[in-house]
Amino acid sequence: MIKISLLGCGNISRFIANAIDRGIIKCKLVKVFDENQAAIENFNKDISVTVPIADNIEELVKDSDLVVEAASQGAVKEYATKILSSGKNLMIMSVGALADDTLFREMKKIAKKKKLKIYIPSGAIVGLDGVNAAKLVNIDSVEITTRKNPKTLGVDVKEETVLYEGPALGGVKKFPKSVNVAATLGLAGVGLERTNIRVIADPNIDRNIHEIRVKGEFGEFKTITENVPSPQNPKTSWLAALSAIATLKKMCDVVQFGT
Repeated sequence: MIKISLLGCGNISRFIANAIDRGIIKCKLVKVFDENQAAIENFNKDISVTVPIADNIEELVKDSDLVVEAASQGAVKEYATKILSSGKNLMIMSVGALADDTLFREMKKIAKKKKLKIYIPSGAIVGLDGVNAAKLVNIDSVEITTRKNPKTLGVDVKEETVLYEGPALGGVKKFPKSVNVAATLGLAGVGLERTNIRVIADPNIDRNIHEIRVKGEFGEFKTITENVPSPQNPKTSWLAALSAIATLKKMCDVVQFGT
C-alpha cells in the first residue's frame, strides 16, 4: 500500500484525505504539513480520522512513499528538490512553479538520479492524453483560451476584457494563481514559449472556462472545459481536485485507462 504525505492543508488536500478515508484511493495517509497553523487545525476537522501533523518537511517525508504538493508555487520552489533528494516521489498541483526552467531541470535531474517519479495531474483541463500522443509526431500549434469571472482574476471590469494574449510563459508569470492549466498544457506539449494563451475576464460567467485547440501532423482537436467551483472553496476548480484523486487512484489500481 502506497504511503502518502500531503504538503499543504487546503481544499485539494482535504479532498484527497476524504477520498482515502472513504476508500476511494487504496493508500495510506501518513502525515500532513502546512506552515499555516489555522489551516492545519481546520484540516483535521473535515475528516473522520486525525492525521498526524509534521513539524517540518523532513518529518513529512520520513515515512512516506509519495508527497503530494497542494500548497502554493512558493512551496514547490522551497521544498520540491528537498523532497526528491530525500528519495520520495512527488506530485505537483501548483504547476506554474515549473515555469522556472532552472528549478524544473534540477527536479528532473534529481528524480532521474534517484529513479523517482514526478506526477503532474491534468488539473482543470482535459485533452492531455491527446497532447501526449500527438507530440510523438509533430505539433504545429497549441492554443488555450481561459475565461474567468473578473473577481477570480483579481480585476474589476464591467465587460468582457482580454487581459493577456501571448506565450504561456508570460501568462503564468502574470497570473500565477489563475493559469496553472496553461503551465500544465505547455509542459506536456510543445513548451511554455510555443503554447499561446489568451486570458479573458468575463463578468457574465460564474464558471472557469478553458478552450484548447491543438493542430499538427496528426490532425486537429479542440476541447472545452466549463469548471464548476469546488463546493468547499470557490477559488478551486472541482475538476482540479478530482484530477488529483484520479491520479492517485490510477497509481493504486491494477487496470489503468487512458494514455
